[in-house]
Amino acid sequence: MAAAIEVEKKKLKQPPLALHYLGDRVLRQPAKRIAKVDGDIRELARKMLQTMYSEDGIGLAAPQVAVNKQMLVVDPDPEDAATPALVLINPKIVRASKEICTGQEGCLSIPGVYLDVVRPAAIEVSFKDETGRPQKISASDLLARVIQHEMDHLNGIMFVDRVENALALNQELQKGGFSAKDVNKIA
Repeated sequence: MAAAIEVEKKKLKQPPLALHYLGDRVLRQPAKRIAKVDGDIRELARKMLQTMYSEDGIGLAAPQVAVNKQMLVVDPDPEDAATPALVLINPKIVRASKEICTGQEGCLSIPGVYLDVVRPAAIEVSFKDETGRPQKISASDLLARVIQHEMDHLNGIMFVDRVENALALNQELQKGGFSAKDVNKIA
């Protein structure tokens, strides 16, 4: 399934969208469903992809660029020009594996902070693509992790909220110049 949005996988000196960082209220608001997939939504997806590549990311959710919409872009292989990026509009996890795995995560909204997070190893996601067509994909490993991480953003959740090792969390946040008071611990 090739993306209808062609974006060169390269860094731009000036990304089209500004990232928001841990502590910014905009990252904690639940995103709204997208009623209609149109040219404006495709343009937003294009700008999100350009911003993600410019910031060396592999995923970006609309709330991270202060757009309160349920959309994310994902490209777990940004070095390979042949691998198309995914645009997920109104994504919903319809199935998650019982098998869980721990993996290190980082976030464009918390630069320099990398910590272990436990998530389901595989998921099935339904969403609309950038043409508005319903899609369903099965994802495992890195792709599953990235989609779950970005979908959390749509619910005002950040990966640091899921970190179980409080000591490592506090050390990493401090090192990155972030405050632990901006973490909303998920029980």
